[in-house]
Amino acid sequence: MRHIVEKKWITGSGEEIDFYQLLNLTRKYISSGAKVFVGSDSFASKEKICFASAVCLHGGDNHGRYFFYKEFVPKIKFSQLVTRITEETRRSVEIACLFMNEYNINPENIELHLDVSPFGANNGTSKYSDMLKGYVQGFGVGYRLKPDAWASQTIADKHSKWEKRKNQENSINKCIL
Repeated sequence: MRHIVEKKWITGSGEEIDFYQLLNLTRKYISSGAKVFVGSDSFASKEKICFASAVCLHGGDNHGRYFFYKEFVPKIKFSQLVTRITEETRRSVEIACLFMNEYNINPENIELHLDVSPFGANNGTSKYSDMLKGYVQGFGVGYRLKPDAWASQTIADKHSKWEKRKNQENSINKCIL
């Protein structure tokens, strides 16, 4: 797995961006009163899993922006929901730790959005929420769960399922032709 800095980061408008440009924009936004919201999601197809992680900048004097990267891994590595949801959280923590430890961004300016439901919600991921909340709290970062975890359940979700949407559009186009 390549280091976060080396990954192919994309802006919300679809343009590639160097991680250091992303970092400079993050610092600029934070100095204007914005916060950094980090979320990850995944989508499993027959043979692979697409993980997408998003860094969202929101608040302060600037308009909101986001950046993401995607990575495909063999499905066999994360075939169980618990391993996949834990990997999503680990990826978000990795980004937050990079910002805090390598680039001195205050943890108060970072919030992780976990793609899990609260414990009592009776959803597939809700039984893992306490474990993942504790994991994130151990790094000193704030967090949100569904339904307030928009960085994971909206932004990262959109990009983790891109291949699915593309395949659906291709199927629709074939039916029209």
